[in-house]
Amino acid sequence: MIRHAIQSHVKGHPKIKNMIAIASGKGGVGKSTTAVNLALALHQQGIKAGILDADIYGPSQGHLLGQHEEPEIRDKRIQPPINHGIPSMSIAYLVDPNSALIWRGPMVSKALQQLLYDTDWPELDVLIIDLPPGTGDVQLTLVQKIPLTAAVIVTTPQDLSLIDAKRAMAMFEKVSIPTLGLIENMSGYICPKCGHHDAIFAEHGADRLANDTVPVLGQIPLHGQIRRDADQGTPTVIANTEQTLSQTYSNIATALLTQLGQLPKDYSTIFPDIKVE
Repeated sequence: MIRHAIQSHVKGHPKIKNMIAIASGKGGVGKSTTAVNLALALHQQGIKAGILDADIYGPSQGHLLGQHEEPEIRDKRIQPPINHGIPSMSIAYLVDPNSALIWRGPMVSKALQQLLYDTDWPELDVLIIDLPPGTGDVQLTLVQKIPLTAAVIVTTPQDLSLIDAKRAMAMFEKVSIPTLGLIENMSGYICPKCGHHDAIFAEHGADRLANDTVPVLGQIPLHGQIRRDADQGTPTVIANTEQTLSQTYSNIATALLTQLGQLPKDYSTIFPDIKVE
């Protein structure tokens, strides 16, 4: 996979070609579960993928991946644990899981940068960055100091979620970071006994929010198996307990790669540095 363009004022990561933020603007929409299944689906398609948990106050990727051990430190570099074939990093790997992080904005921003740059990542095509909800310090640090390729917005179909998803889209637009598309999570409840579909959180919410430049990448149903797989530390894409659910994430990963391929390429590395003596 090739590198794609990033913000003009930041330098690309030497080992990571593309960084994609998974954002929501609102909590409780299943963003973290979607992010980890998306990273694993990319891995299954031959993409060298990893995941960074950027939610400093409420990290969840360690639990979702079944990773509870402290990572090894080698030559002052954090060795990212590899679970289900993908490397990951989270503040949860480095602090007491029973303690609350009472940190102010600057400390949170610094921690995010350290998680990214002090980790000895392998060569990656895509790093999925699981953002916390909102448009605060972590998000601002991301767009100002981290080489971000694009964003993906996770929402539910209900109007309340769409309002915050629209704000998240606007934030990335203001800083000239493209949004690859929308993922509609909890897109209707499917009864496991009779197969009946019930639109608990309304219908076609992402379709109403999408436009010519921001498509809907896919829709994920509200299904108990997704939750059970996540709680067991074996996300649905890996557990494969419900083939149609795994295929849904795979289809979304394919749609994401299609949109990513349409972004401008990064040519900065092919030009030599010019020195004036």
